[in-house]
Amino acid sequence: MSQTQRQYFGTDGIRGLFGGPVINENFAARLGHAAARFAKRGRVLIGRDTRESGWILQQAIAAGLAAEGMEPVVLGIVPTPALAMAVVAEHATLGIMITASHNPASDNGIKFFNGNGLKLSDAQELEIEGNLPGEAEGRATLARLADREDGAEVLWARAEGLRPYLSKMASILPVRALEGWPIVLDTANGATCITSPHVLATLGAKLTALGGEPNGRNINAGVGSEHPQQLAARVRETGARLGIAHDGDGDRCILCDEHGGILDGDEILAILALHALGRGSLAAGTLVATMQSNLGLDAAIRNAGGRVVRSGIGDRYVAEKMRETGATLGGESSGHIICSDISSAGDGLLASLKVIEVMLATGKPLSQLRHGLKKFPLATKNLRVREKIPFARLPQLTAAIAALEKQLDPDGRVLVRYSGTEAKLRLLVEGPTDAAVTAGIESLESAARIGLEVED
Repeated sequence: MSQTQRQYFGTDGIRGLFGGPVINENFAARLGHAAARFAKRGRVLIGRDTRESGWILQQAIAAGLAAEGMEPVVLGIVPTPALAMAVVAEHATLGIMITASHNPASDNGIKFFNGNGLKLSDAQELEIEGNLPGEAEGRATLARLADREDGAEVLWARAEGLRPYLSKMASILPVRALEGWPIVLDTANGATCITSPHVLATLGAKLTALGGEPNGRNINAGVGSEHPQQLAARVRETGARLGIAHDGDGDRCILCDEHGGILDGDEILAILALHALGRGSLAAGTLVATMQSNLGLDAAIRNAGGRVVRSGIGDRYVAEKMRETGATLGGESSGHIICSDISSAGDGLLASLKVIEVMLATGKPLSQLRHGLKKFPLATKNLRVREKIPFARLPQLTAAIAALEKQLDPDGRVLVRYSGTEAKLRLLVEGPTDAAVTAGIESLESAARIGLEVED
């Protein structure tokens, strides 16, 4: 089922400005009704990140579920991967996570997991949309909500909701394996502010914290995986072994080596896959990456005796391709890393622990391990647009894409797409030289500005 057939769901759930036409209390109540009609029976676990709007949406979704006879169970603030694991551990029918991931606090979103801790398919999301009741039913449901307290307070998850996750993560490495390791940890003022420090401290790490004081309005604000500059500076200041940065809901990971160099998701995937290939343990000899990952990743894995299989953009498409190919490792350059032999969901903490496992096994620092990936020159540009006009109505842009593809073939590629979660046009050019990709990005941007209203 193609994404264009869905009205509300994008590449990672439903997302938008809180209080806007979609992400609001009434729509959340209606979505609760629709999800219940899709699932039909059972318990539904609901988690959220630290945004102050999360409490309101949580209550509204729970009310819609309950109105249809479902049993909503509110976990409170949990990382997305912890919710996915709890759904399986508690034999729930669905999991609902209220988060806008790496977006600013003004946004929020809603994404779903099935009883196996996997994100729903396009067809299932379309079915939920088809079950949405009208706005009047949403208002009636909200009117029945009783004793609605102030939702601005940050309330962390009940212990039993986190226990399976904390136990699993702490078991990745040997007891006290990180004794005395100085590590800088940036939790983006988000949902991992409790879980990641707990696990790393349990393993013996000496932590320096960034982004660990959420107030409902500062999630991702200058911190986290989208803003690793502070992380790099603090690693250099403290002499840490590495730095770890999550996004607001904890399903991403960006690392920093001991010199302050930033490692993206492609470098993390290369470290994990090359180590597994060397030990003969990369399932199906296959790493799954998206169309956005650097071509150097393919070359590195191929030279080590494995293969890279490409999926659509979005971690749920990565997971689907992993199941198709028998792979257990996959991810995105953004830092979504899935180790499906341990967890069904992308998990920033798990990814960082697996990289540390390689550091322990090899005795090498991150600055050496990252050399396994030689990236091809690549340039990207994100243009904020007022309207996502179909490419068929943008002849200058489509002509520029075709000309650039012909010019770069076979030593490069062009990727132009609208973001599934934001009002942005994403441009990517990869090629043989820095000059070629820079010129390519400039040509695409110029063509895009002819037909699109770009907000600078």
